[in-house]
Formats: sequence, C-alpha cells, structure tokens
Amino acid sequence: MTGPTDAATIGAERVAEGRTRILTELRKVIVGQDDVIDQVLIALFTGGHCLITGVPGLAKTLLIKTLADILDLDFKRIQFTPDLMPSDITGTEILDEEQGTRRLRFVKGPIFAQIILADEINRTPPKTQAALLEAMQEYHVTAAGRTYQLERPFFVLATQNPIELEGTYPLPEAQLDRFMFNVVIGYLTEDDEVSVVTKTTGTEDLKSSRILGGPDILQFQELVRQVVIAEEIARYTVRLVDASRPGRANTPEFVDKWVKWGAGLRASQALVRGAKARALMSGRYHVSIKDIQALAKPILRHRVMTNFYAESERITPDIVVDRLIETVPLPKSGM
Repeated sequence: MTGPTDAATIGAERVAEGRTRILTELRKVIVGQDDVIDQVLIALFTGGHCLITGVPGLAKTLLIKTLADILDLDFKRIQFTPDLMPSDITGTEILDEEQGTRRLRFVKGPIFAQIILADEINRTPPKTQAALLEAMQEYHVTAAGRTYQLERPFFVLATQNPIELEGTYPLPEAQLDRFMFNVVIGYLTEDDEVSVVTKTTGTEDLKSSRILGGPDILQFQELVRQVVIAEEIARYTVRLVDASRPGRANTPEFVDKWVKWGAGLRASQALVRGAKARALMSGRYHVSIKDIQALAKPILRHRVMTNFYAESERITPDIVVDRLIETVPLPKSGM
C-alpha cells in the first residue's frame, strides 16, 4: 500500500517531469530566459498571474503564445489601447430578435479564455484595467446583474513596456498587488542572441507540441497546496516581508530611509505558494530557505515602493530586496 511519503514523492516527480517537458518544448522556440520561464510556470502551477516587464523585441509575446500552444488551453490576446472599454474585455449584451420576440443575449468577451495575454496593460485607462483585474481576483465576470464563471485554470500574463511612459496609465499599487510576479525580461547573452538570429532567419520550422491540458495544471495546483513548509521557514518569510515595511519595530534603517510603502500580506502568501511550487518543480516535497530567497525579487519588486530619496540615489526595489535578504536573520536551524 502506498504511504503518504510515497504519494508525496510521486507528486513531486510528476510536477518536476511536467516542468521538464514544458521547458523542452519551449526551448524549441525560446532561447535562454530559463529563469523567466520558471517564474511563469511557478505562477501557473500556483494559480497566480504574472506582470512581465521588458523593452520591445525580447519575445515577451512569443513566450506567452508558445506556452499556450504547449498547454491544451484556450488562448486569447487582448491588445490594450487608450480607447479600449471594459465591455471590450468582459463582453456585452446585444438585442436578439427571434420569431417576433426580443431578448438580450450576453456575448462573451476575450476574457473568457484560460490563458490571457494582456498586451501593454499600461496603455489603457484605469477603468478598463480594473475590469481585467477584477476577473483575475474573483474568477468571474458580472454583467447586467448576472455572474458568469471563468473556466479554470485561468492564467493572466500582462506585459508592459518600461521605457515609453507618455500616454500610459501606470497600474496603481493596489492593482499591482494582484499580480503574483513582476517578471523582468532582460537582454540575451551574445551566444543566445546568435542562436536566435540563426534560427529565426533560416528555414527551420520552429514548432512546439501540445503536452499538457487543463486537468494536469489543476492537479499540479492541488499538489502545490499539499507541500509541507516548516514553521521556521514560514516565520522567516513573514519577517522578510515585514522588514520591507517602514516604521515597524524591526525595520532596518535603510528601509525607513528608502521605502515609502512596503509589501503587504499577499506578498507573504505569494512567497510561500511560489516556494512550494519551486520545490515541487525541483523534485522536492519540502520548502527550503533558498526557495524563498530565489523568488523574493519577482514577488517583492512591485510591492516595495521606493521614495524620492531612493530615486535620487538610484536605489531600485531590487536593491532593497537584496539588502533585505542580507539583513534578515536566517532560522537558527539554517534550513
């Protein structure tokens, strides 16, 4: 008879194998960016959502589209523009006339898919942004007094361009907090860029295969919730997040100096959930300190708001997070 330990091991192996299979297929199209891919997969396996930040031409859209192709999930892309209305996302009611009878019929918008690419989310007004973010949080859409459930898994990946600020509507802090990760995509190394240039300008057909479906992802999400986290590591996570909040009893001096607003409770929850998924993806059924520290930047960088003094000294949220990791004491057991 299979015991709990055996079941845990089998679950970890399944998720690790799923990650490996997805990576293998993604690498047929995407070169480099393994850390970015892992962060996106962690969000997917925990039921979170991703904000992806990067300059144009770094394959943000290609990564998301390829992931949707690999997973047998319904995919929709929404191009956010200044004139986009909430109903353009959620759907609208139209008047139908059949056999002399008129009635209103709800036509579902592009939000009714399982993977949503919200392209350049900061180019649309706050009212339209809020329509998407409400669906992300509640997993349903309300129109004309009726509620329509969204099919799970439901995964939103929103992109934004950090260099073109004119004519944009930056996401408010409360809405940024809805995203589990703020994934930053950087430039490729020389070798990786050479590989991309060679592949994309030749005759090679870059296609990936579908390997996992919705039920697999939902099962992975359930397995992640079952992963064990020691109390000492949970306490370390809470202390790390709490240290980012200015004015607290144990706040480091540099946080009081540089930070206007620290991370909230969702950051602690996201770190624990993400660390559990990272452990499973590595074939482990327990969370380590390294899992927490590895995810601190993508989870905290959009939740730690720096002030004028930090900006004048060119101190970024990533620098603050690095200092927090150096400053917050580890558990005595050194787990």
